[in-house]
Amino acid sequence: MTGFSKVLVANRGEIAVRIMRSARALGYRTVAVYSEADADSLHVQTADQAVPVGGAPAAESYLNIDRIIEAAKTSGADAVHPGYGFLAENVAFAEACDKTGLVFIGPPADAIRLMGNKAEAKRRMIDAGVPCVPGYEDPDQSDTALIAAADKIGFPLMVKAAAGGGGRGMRLVTDPGHLAKAIATARSEAKNAFGSDELILEKAIAQARHVEIQVFADSLGNVIHLGERDCSVQRRHQKVIEEAPSPAVNADLRAAMGEAAVQAARAIDYRGAGTVEFLLAESGDFYFLEMNTRLQVEHPVTEMVTGFDLVAWQIKVATGQPLPVEQDGVPLNGHAIEVRLYAEDPYSMFLPQTGRAVLWRPATGEHVRVDHGLAPGQEITPYYDPMVAKVIAWGESRDDARRRLALALERTAILGVTTNRRFLIDALEHKTFAEGGATTEFIGDHFPEAELQRPMPDSRMHALAAALLYRQGSANVGNGWHSTGNAFAPLLLTMGETAMPVTVAALGPDRFNVTIDREGYSLDIVECGDNDVRFICGGIQESAVFAFSEGGDLLLDLQGVTATFSDTLLTAGQGRGTAADGQIRAPMHGKVLAVHAKQGERVAKGQRLLVLEAMKMEHEIAAGVDGTVDEIAVAVGDQVAARSVMMRLGPDE
Repeated sequence: MTGFSKVLVANRGEIAVRIMRSARALGYRTVAVYSEADADSLHVQTADQAVPVGGAPAAESYLNIDRIIEAAKTSGADAVHPGYGFLAENVAFAEACDKTGLVFIGPPADAIRLMGNKAEAKRRMIDAGVPCVPGYEDPDQSDTALIAAADKIGFPLMVKAAAGGGGRGMRLVTDPGHLAKAIATARSEAKNAFGSDELILEKAIAQARHVEIQVFADSLGNVIHLGERDCSVQRRHQKVIEEAPSPAVNADLRAAMGEAAVQAARAIDYRGAGTVEFLLAESGDFYFLEMNTRLQVEHPVTEMVTGFDLVAWQIKVATGQPLPVEQDGVPLNGHAIEVRLYAEDPYSMFLPQTGRAVLWRPATGEHVRVDHGLAPGQEITPYYDPMVAKVIAWGESRDDARRRLALALERTAILGVTTNRRFLIDALEHKTFAEGGATTEFIGDHFPEAELQRPMPDSRMHALAAALLYRQGSANVGNGWHSTGNAFAPLLLTMGETAMPVTVAALGPDRFNVTIDREGYSLDIVECGDNDVRFICGGIQESAVFAFSEGGDLLLDLQGVTATFSDTLLTAGQGRGTAADGQIRAPMHGKVLAVHAKQGERVAKGQRLLVLEAMKMEHEIAAGVDGTVDEIAVAVGDQVAARSVMMRLGPDE
């Protein structure tokens, strides 16, 4: 048996908090590490001790092996849990822990090395008899070799980074004419994200499902699987919704896929928690994709249908204990579904978002679980993955879990930063998903980016916003109502670039008549707290969530639609300012990776001008007009703020 008493969690956010919860339940003290950007984060507050490890960029902190090891020495930690992402599948980190005498709560370094490279992993799985997706995984990485292999494989196909995951360094190519650019872009993204530009090619299987098997192995030679998870709902090859079990897998198929996954784990002398990912074709054939040698983001759905604590299992296996059950002792009860709540804008090409969480209140309820690492008022920065939380629900049936999860999302309050919450609700309630028919093409087929329409506030939401702004401004004078008569006030209700004249008449305490575009709306506030309001409008009584920013803006959420309102009547004449044609602005905070134009150069609308890296993804910035480059305000390596001007074009007349 290997003994330890204090676990350092080499990660941040929700997974760090989740690991600490299980470690503490087993009687272990916990240590957090944190960057300058995370000093006030929830995972820091949760740990028994916390050690700073460097600057905000991950390369200076969470990816700095020497500083993580030094933090373990400083705090007296004798074990390290890597979580997922960052150093979780870093061979050098696992070896550094072993060399320093720290127990690495994860698989052996050799297993990480074998599975950490998709090309080597596929070659190993082919030798072990595990079915694999047809493709190219040879050492020759020349464009000539890759293009020749693509011609043999056929289109559509996937270009993938051999190292890493999470959708980075991955491109779908349907047209041979786009292959060269996809190879170049995938190489660049892979090099920046993982330090390796090696690529593999794989046949793209149409209307497939992404089904993965959770495996577990101990140091005594026991290997079992804990059933499957369906992770088919993805955007940009990143998972959005996961569930267990898969609606497309029956008992016989589960047994076959489970046996293949166990075989894969045995082939590399695995230990601990791992996930073997497969593509499941419409024919019922399945193909090995990769093996993740770590805990998965979506592990909670497996925990909810089995009743097992997978982090506790990881810790026990790391001490040399045997697995607590054999294969026939693994239960699969009911159904669980998880969604990833991202700080991103689904209605603007899913661009990552930053901002301060003015209000954060996770949902609660029976069979609802929210894993998060967000403290109230915390700033969501551009330095890390944009996932804010995971919301999970269990039900006796799949439909029970689906409905419960959609309701939990409606009751999850987050104001101050744009998220994909409404999009997730719409996806869960879509007929194809509800019927269990979602494949990896679900979002592309049913929610194409070009057709996504941002949910807009309706008239009752505008009326409520006007009443709350009026009420806030009149808080010291009886909410604007006087016993001698009604009080009237004009407002210029502004949301984004839209402003509308509004008149609010206070008819009594918390009773208002709001006139918008000559239409009158009667609105009664039944109850109003710091962030919750119950009101009647149009004969319907319902609730909304709100908060006021430091600048006095109203952040309002009604039935999953969120918007920011302000009264700009006093500032309307001062000019609002809009971006002129030809100004190339940063769509988010990020780092400039490339500048593809020169001052004085003629450019065409749609031409690539810059490449921005934000939240671990590369984003190409194109010209919005035909014109000439008048000014370049940034250089490669610069950190830029959202909406800052990076380049100015002189538009053609």
